[in-house]
Amino acid sequence: MRVQLFIPCFVDQLFPSTALNMIKVLERLGCEVAYNQEQTCCGQPAFNAGFQNEAKVVAEKFIRENITHSDYLVAPSASCTGFVCNYYPQLFDNSSIHNQIRDLKSRTFELSDFLVNVLKVEDIGASFPMKATYHDSCAALRECKIKEEPRKLLSNVGGLELVEMNDVETCCGFGGTFSVKYEPISIAMADQKVNNAMLTGAEAIISTDLSCLMHLDGYIQKKQLPIQTFHLADVLASGW
Repeated sequence: MRVQLFIPCFVDQLFPSTALNMIKVLERLGCEVAYNQEQTCCGQPAFNAGFQNEAKVVAEKFIRENITHSDYLVAPSASCTGFVCNYYPQLFDNSSIHNQIRDLKSRTFELSDFLVNVLKVEDIGASFPMKATYHDSCAALRECKIKEEPRKLLSNVGGLELVEMNDVETCCGFGGTFSVKYEPISIAMADQKVNNAMLTGAEAIISTDLSCLMHLDGYIQKKQLPIQTFHLADVLASGW
């Protein structure tokens, strides 16, 4: 199966190792992986800031790069996946490329969703000896309807003890520009999320979204707390 990589801006710039680990996992499962080096932003930051026209220009470039093939488009981010699948149809409603958008939506997947529901794989053969808890990102849970997929994958990771925290579906407080505009609220939400994670005795927080993990890790580092953060792809690429 041929898979096109959809690497979000912040993953490309700040967490390239996660993108490489996603490639490692996909290739282990027999996928032929391709990446368009001209790929840029999907347009979500501009859209969320209220600049819909500017977002549409960026989105049009993204669309042109991805409607010329029929491959699956897989991302290590439910946030960016959710934007393409849920808001592109809105941005380009009743346009000449409406049908192409519908096709793109049908081929675009967040990593755990793709592994479990397309490849039908739940055991990657990974090993990660640690006690960890899982954070449901708002985008994964509410926009992509992803809940059980990451947990199924993590339940098959050797040595990993997965424990659920209280209020697991509550937002971590990042929300893109929300964390900048409403900093005190954002920090309080991060405090609640990290404290709930630590109450489980977990040594790590795992999620599908590095945006959430970046926010939580910033709080953890500031408070010098004994807990780490890991993207799902980094866990699945461990131990083999």
